[in-house]
Amino acid sequence: MKKSKNYSILSFTCFVIITILLYTNNLGGIDNLLYNNIMSVRSTLLDFFFINITKLCNPLFITISSILLLLILRKDNRMFFGINTILTIITNQVIKRLIRRPRPNHIRLIKEGGFSYPSGHAMISIALYGFLIYLVMKKIKNKYLKISLITLLIFIILLVGISRVYLGVHYPTDIISGYLLSISIIITVKNYYKKFLGGIKNVKNGFE
Repeated sequence: MKKSKNYSILSFTCFVIITILLYTNNLGGIDNLLYNNIMSVRSTLLDFFFINITKLCNPLFITISSILLLLILRKDNRMFFGINTILTIITNQVIKRLIRRPRPNHIRLIKEGGFSYPSGHAMISIALYGFLIYLVMKKIKNKYLKISLITLLIFIILLVGISRVYLGVHYPTDIISGYLLSISIIITVKNYYKKFLGGIKNVKNGFE
């Protein structure tokens, strides 16, 4: 738990640093460089690919996936997933309204409203696919199947983030900060929920 707690603190610290740099207008050069490089490779084939990839974290898809997971998961994992997802969404919306960063002005390939920082898609991709990585690590015994599934899920997370920049609705730092903040949240929820469950079991044992 101590090691994962350090990862959570590190992720959150990096998020805070990026936020401060953004707030003090010190990220424009890096953001624009990365953004323009991604824009320069646009093509009809990539347009089609990323428009569909980004749907893997659209509200409808996430809602349906979350309902299915909540129906099939055991009670402890169900609570962990539910708490983490709700906390991730709330945190994202609060910070968006505090920072109020406008979305890029470049030609957008999809319609998207609201503020840009941090990316909701990046955060929810960690909440959903990061949780699935946790389940795979915990439940899958076959080494090669485990590595294959984790690699696939990581690719999905990364591709969703890239798609948001490619489609013209986010800056790269929106994505990076979204990943960092959501990683911090999911680790923190996992650690404290595990501790909470352990406390409940101890209380039950005390009454037996």
